[in-house]
Amino acid sequence: MRNKTVLISGASVAGPALAYWLNRYGFAVTVVERAPTLRTGGQAIDFKGETHRIVLERMGIWDDIQEQRTGTTDMVFVDEAGKELGVMSGDFTGGDVEILRGDLAAIMYKKTADECEYLFGDSISTLTDTTDGVFVEFERGPARTFDLVFGADGIHSRVRKLAFGPEKDFVKHLGHYYCVAGASPWSLDADGPRDRATAYAHNTPGRLAVSGGSKAQQLYMFAAEELDYDRNSTADQQRVIKQTYADVGWELPRMLTEIDEFEDVFLDSISKVDMKKAGYTKGRVALVGDSAYGNTLGGFGTGLAIVGAYVIAGELAVTDDHTTAFANYDEIMRRYTKLAGNSNAGAFLAPKTARGIKMRNWFMNSRMFTLMMKYSDSAANNIDLRDYPALVTQSVAN
Repeated sequence: MRNKTVLISGASVAGPALAYWLNRYGFAVTVVERAPTLRTGGQAIDFKGETHRIVLERMGIWDDIQEQRTGTTDMVFVDEAGKELGVMSGDFTGGDVEILRGDLAAIMYKKTADECEYLFGDSISTLTDTTDGVFVEFERGPARTFDLVFGADGIHSRVRKLAFGPEKDFVKHLGHYYCVAGASPWSLDADGPRDRATAYAHNTPGRLAVSGGSKAQQLYMFAAEELDYDRNSTADQQRVIKQTYADVGWELPRMLTEIDEFEDVFLDSISKVDMKKAGYTKGRVALVGDSAYGNTLGGFGTGLAIVGAYVIAGELAVTDDHTTAFANYDEIMRRYTKLAGNSNAGAFLAPKTARGIKMRNWFMNSRMFTLMMKYSDSAANNIDLRDYPALVTQSVAN
């Protein structure tokens, strides 16, 4: 195998998953992560359907996820006086199993840390793709050359920007923003996961606020054109939320007071990555997870990440030519993401008109919503997983 040394940018979900599979197939793996340490906590994420479970079981982490799963909860939509208007089942919002993003990252990190090199507190500054490898310069560490480079660094991917072009060419703003604030309040009893208090949600036109539940202590979603704010500043993100919801009643006065106390605040746009024309690979560089097919809060991001990592590593394991492996990966994931990447959570959860809110509440209580949930399950399973080599061979390992 010629392409032995690989660099992965990102240590959240797609990165450690890809590191696991590539290491298993005999590659020398380096993971670079700009955060100083592995990121803990974070938003609750979920997996749904047989395809996701098969990959997690083949990674040997399904039982670990079950042990650290959150308790899924229903989301009850209420008016300003607290009267119930509709319910979104926790079976839909939490999938088959839900876990904090940081806990999942830690599980996969432990699977790979002893055999893969992790570079925390650093990031890629330049990429030079050549016929013999990719010359990489880092923000802090010395430059190095790798046979292959993978961008697993999210919707705002640095690797995609360096290898494919500016973010504006590939990321489409879908008209809404979301914010998760405060650590998830879930807990784990000795006998298994315990459901937390029900999440309560309140809408005004173009705005949603959620208090409680397993995702986070607070969740916000609102319609807006692209905003100018500092995504690395907690204070600036808190400012945006307080300005946006300053005139809303219900529980918002309490929530906006509490948000100042939270260290864990994350505000970002609801956006979709569109790489249909460019493809997910270019030369010796490939994108995996949200950097390639992200769709914020679309319900499939984490599952797509672990499936994509499994597919691209497996294709590299069965061929000595990375161009063939990359082409196969591109074709497989295009089919899978076509169905799984077309939702827009902002339009559904934060309708821009009072009539839209009323229609959404009616829809949640209708049979059509149940059918939509079943379609979601089908989309999550719409891929025939190739059974790649179970074990690395001695010739590859050496």
